Amino acid sequence: MYGSSDQVKDNSQRTTAMTETVSLQKAMWRGFTMKCPNCGRGHLFGRFLKVADHCEVCSEDFTPQRADDFPAYLVIVVVGHVVVPALLWMEMTYAPPAWLQLAIWLPVTLFSALALLQPTKGAIVGLQWQLGMEGFAATRRAAAPVRANVARTREA
Repeated sequence: MYGSSDQVKDNSQRTTAMTETVSLQKAMWRGFTMKCPNCGRGHLFGRFLKVADHCEVCSEDFTPQRADDFPAYLVIVVVGHVVVPALLWMEMTYAPPAWLQLAIWLPVTLFSALALLQPTKGAIVGLQWQLGMEGFAATRRAAAPVRANVARTREA
């Protein structure tokens, strides 16, 4: 159905991949590694947090994605659950001055959040893609007849 190898030309002369169904875990992992959730080879992002319009390998359309603020909320929760206990442990164990706590934990928090933001957004896009959320479902419904015709052509 949707997958990663057999290449076929569509009307716009881009190659499209069509084979096995991609699992939810695989689609999210591919997104987390900033690769196309469909083929796993193309780049998901054009810039730091700007999702590409389509995959340069399989031409999967990414314009329907609506990750919005959800990745940022997840990153805040994860980083907060790591940094706050570490900060409290350091305070209770060593009782360093406030300026030292700020000098340590502000950069740790900032770099952790920046490091996790793009992979988290990629995982959310992979989730949306695999579940057919937002406009991805309409894109797949529109492409389904083309894929069915290609499958019948291969059998003949």
